[in-house]
Amino acid sequence: MNVFYPAQALADWFTYSIAGLNPHSHAAEVLNFFVFDSLKIFALLAAIVFAVAYLRSFLPPEKIRAFLMGKPTFIANILAAVFGIATPFCTCSAIPLFLGFLQTGVPLGATFSFLVSSPMVNEVALALLFSAFGWKIALTYAASGVAIATLSGMAIGKMKVENLLADFVIKKRTDKDVPLGKLTAKQRLTNAWRYTLEILHKVWPFVLVGIGIGSWIHGYVPVDTLAGYAGADKWYAVPLATLLGIPLYSNAAGILPLIGVLQEKGVAMGTILAFMMAVTALSLPEFMILKKIMKSKLIIIFASTVGLGIMLTGYLFNAIFK
Repeated sequence: MNVFYPAQALADWFTYSIAGLNPHSHAAEVLNFFVFDSLKIFALLAAIVFAVAYLRSFLPPEKIRAFLMGKPTFIANILAAVFGIATPFCTCSAIPLFLGFLQTGVPLGATFSFLVSSPMVNEVALALLFSAFGWKIALTYAASGVAIATLSGMAIGKMKVENLLADFVIKKRTDKDVPLGKLTAKQRLTNAWRYTLEILHKVWPFVLVGIGIGSWIHGYVPVDTLAGYAGADKWYAVPLATLLGIPLYSNAAGILPLIGVLQEKGVAMGTILAFMMAVTALSLPEFMILKKIMKSKLIIIFASTVGLGIMLTGYLFNAIFK
């Protein structure tokens, strides 16, 4: 039986019995889609965020630092990118951890791998991708995001640009060990539940707006309209989507409800995901915050390196998922 059958049944009941809409009308299609996707996405978010938050309690930042210190460059960058998956869901909340890693002596390249991976590939993004496309797309996206984060971090690390960090960051860098606290099983569960409520409280407006826009497109926009501008055969679609994503600021919860609808309307998968990656991993608010801890030249290097990786990934996705 379809695991989301109860959500679909509730959506049908609300649309046709409570709202009394004609099943063959565009309005009914829009409302049914909105109710069903809202129930499905919030249920998945709550379950996955809680599970990841509980598991993350075993890997506090101090322990992550201990894992990264002394590892070969390639291994350290991969580990930092993987750890980014289980950390805060948007760039602005990941930056304090990024700064903490810098000040405790984690190599610069590894910290950038974390900064890229954390907002781009996190539990919220993977939950919503899984709900829209299944595990194959979700895992492919995760692997691509980790690869971009790893290679971008390695490239920045090899440039030896520590001198482009703000003076206060350089002065406070240290290799001293940080004592680790211990949590009981009850504390882990309590903290995971609080974190889940905190995340849901932060993202619910973004999710509902995203689902609302997606519902309208689903019900009213003809299939061929968007495909004509952003199909896989349009060479300019991926770089354009990447550049359009940079001025925007959202998190995975706000942008992902649109993904399934855009793909349904003919927009190429690589183009969609390049846009999503740019919105979550590269944004003007992020650059404004980073300006406080590094010089403009390093921000340009960071944005250019990650942007190139996003575009290459977009073209790869378009070639694989035709």
